[in-house]
Amino acid sequence: MYAFLLVVLVLDGIFLGIVVLLQSGKGGGLAAVGGGAAMTEGILGGRQATTVLTRATWTSGTIFMVLSLVLSIMSSRAQAPTSVIQVQPPATSPVPQPILPGAESTPPPSGEAAGNPAAPGEARPEGSGN
Repeated sequence: MYAFLLVVLVLDGIFLGIVVLLQSGKGGGLAAVGGGAAMTEGILGGRQATTVLTRATWTSGTIFMVLSLVLSIMSSRAQAPTSVIQVQPPATSPVPQPILPGAESTPPPSGEAAGNPAAPGEARPEGSGN
């Protein structure tokens, strides 16, 4: 439904632009504000006859405004507001620790980890000094 109304809004906007560009200028505009005869004709003069283009402009402009309002309400209701406190944080994977050069990639055997020297008769690692 939203996509259909959006297509209708775009087509109405194109139609509105074409109809406005097809209308003839009324003459005066902001140039009449400076004074002179053109200003009195604009204020005291009679209204021009309503043409098909004028009616089409008003109709398509009204449709454009109504569709814009409806689509705005529809898009705001699609996103329900949520509380920041109640939102669960995303699950993070553990960050792998970098392996330093010269560091062992496997944990030492349990005897060496406790600080016990190797038993007599076992080979000692180089540089142990014991």
